Amino acid sequence: MTGTNAPRGSGAADGAPASRASRVSRASARELIEAITDPGSWSGWDEPVEITTDDPDYRADLERARERTGLDESVITGEGRIEGRRVALIACEFRFLAGSIGVAAGERLVRAVERATAERLPLLAAPASGGTRMQEGTVAFLQMVKVAAAITDHKAAGLPYLVHLRHPTTGGVLASWGSLGHVTAAEPGALIGFMGPRVHEALYGEEFPPGVQNAENLMNHGLIDAVLPLSRLSGVAARVLRVLCAGEAAAGGATASGPAPDPGALGEAQAVPDAAAPPASAVARGSAGTAAEAGTGTPGDAPDGPPGRRGGSSAGGGPSATSGNGRGGAEAAEAKGAAAHGEVAGGRWDAEAGPPSAAPGHVVPGGCGAERGADGAATAQAAGAAEGVVAGHGQAGVAVFAGAPEGAGGPSAEVSIRASRRAERPGVRDLLRVAAEDVSPLSGTGAGEHDPGLLLALARVGGTPCVVLGHNRRSARKGETTDGPGEGQALGPAGLRTARRGMHIAAELGLPLLTVIDTAGAALSREAEEGGLAAEIARCLADMVTLPAPTLCLLLGQGAGGAALALLPADRVVAARHAWLSPLPPEGASAILHRTTERAYEVAARQGVRSADLLAQGIVDRIVEEEDGDGPRGGDGPRDVDDARGGDGSRALDASRTPDAFLRRLGHLLGAELAALRDQDPDERLAARRVRHRRIGLPR
Repeated sequence: MTGTNAPRGSGAADGAPASRASRVSRASARELIEAITDPGSWSGWDEPVEITTDDPDYRADLERARERTGLDESVITGEGRIEGRRVALIACEFRFLAGSIGVAAGERLVRAVERATAERLPLLAAPASGGTRMQEGTVAFLQMVKVAAAITDHKAAGLPYLVHLRHPTTGGVLASWGSLGHVTAAEPGALIGFMGPRVHEALYGEEFPPGVQNAENLMNHGLIDAVLPLSRLSGVAARVLRVLCAGEAAAGGATASGPAPDPGALGEAQAVPDAAAPPASAVARGSAGTAAEAGTGTPGDAPDGPPGRRGGSSAGGGPSATSGNGRGGAEAAEAKGAAAHGEVAGGRWDAEAGPPSAAPGHVVPGGCGAERGADGAATAQAAGAAEGVVAGHGQAGVAVFAGAPEGAGGPSAEVSIRASRRAERPGVRDLLRVAAEDVSPLSGTGAGEHDPGLLLALARVGGTPCVVLGHNRRSARKGETTDGPGEGQALGPAGLRTARRGMHIAAELGLPLLTVIDTAGAALSREAEEGGLAAEIARCLADMVTLPAPTLCLLLGQGAGGAALALLPADRVVAARHAWLSPLPPEGASAILHRTTERAYEVAARQGVRSADLLAQGIVDRIVEEEDGDGPRGGDGPRDVDDARGGDGSRALDASRTPDAFLRRLGHLLGAELAALRDQDPDERLAARRVRHRRIGLPR
């Protein structure tokens, strides 16, 4: 729990051992930019960021970081020239709270990527980060989705994305935008890993195996392309871009020529596009060969791109629906999606727009039927009313960092976390047993790998045919209890590759995809790191945000870390009452912030991990109560927090009491939700998904 060189109180997912840090030179973000850009060519894009937190300790951390670095956030963005070529750059400053990514840093990154895409510039990223900023909790964690989505758009537009991993790069940064490069290098000796050593030791009481999480070992296992010192980065980047930008230069693009930017000091503020509206120039997601649509390359150039629509049809906004530069279809789809979901001029959100529903946080009374009618959306709404659902888009009000006070809006974080960890709690296998028909399990990746931590099946859930993939809690870590995450089997790289197989099946056949999140976290081992765990999480994110198939996520139980995030970015998210989502197991977050695991539940409450918090943030669309009025305790009146605690603070009214009844109600709801998504116009649905993820963390 000690022995790191991350600033105390940094709040990042992890730092680097001091012994390793002494052997690795660490250039600041400013020094890196000066080293790789032509003299006088740098122009900053960043607008000033104000400190808005009400947490006095966090405010003090931010003020100290600003004084230490001279920066207002952990990332610097802008453009410069590398051997005369205009290049967009994003870089982390590790001395600013360990390079951690919160809402402001995430928004800055996305704006920069969007601007690079709009101006058709190649993009070079140089992360050095401990991951998610723990003080900002789950909403900061979700910034990784929006950054990954922006990077995926950039690549889909046929534009190069290069990554230089600096010391150290861990956590959500590595598992999202740090692992999506066309070409990826790392600095010599850099610590590169999914979970840093301090958190691993705090959670499991032992050091992570030495010699695994370093640049040279990752290169030996084919996970990065080169180990490059900073002194060689500029020359190698220029050489790579001469190849990757050849088609763009021949077509008269802006990457090799164009007006030189006004020289400016590092971090100089420049005008940037409206943060709330995705760039009009971005290419519509959801079709293969998008590089060809943008005027470069040929179909299928990007091996990690989204699977195409069945038969290459343009009915869902595929290639033939776009103009020669790949923009017309995107703009039309985006406009339709914005109109359908209440987005108005200036990027502000009309909280009264959208499908009819009760106000956020209001329990919908009475209702009937889960059968799909002519209006799928209305049917799903009615099904929710019938099944004890708390309805609401979570888009009214203002985004907040902290969770609601204990007891407000549902059970406490501690109650829900304990409930989610009970061995008798139903999981995805139970869901298929009770609520599905015609279930056909599929095994592994189809390429010789199998992971018992993930289930993949074809089924009819609530009467709707779909592809189901979910975390298999029956293979959870051995010895797991309500008091901690335990050890043993967890989701590894093969499980994530199996998940991607399911995503591709859904896309190819036009079937809805149902993902089920219930995980204590990803595998933490030599095999997982060397098998590409972080990169597979990143690829799952990229696939999920671009998948042409309708997507529904069920947050069923535990939602810890990247293993949960990989299955989250869907069109809609439904959560069980005691489900939760966090950047790390709560014990890990406590170890980072307080260097002890004893304050796990306190930290979880502040991070806003509960289903009620997620609903308020717009991350979750519906909450399903786990017991109805016919449960063992009976009664139709509201249940207060004391009742939820079962009198001793250890027992909640949760799905483990009457699992089959809960799963039957849940199955009806899921079937109606899937049918409603299937019936939506594909262009509008994809555009709405785009807006949904772009607005994570912004005022609503």
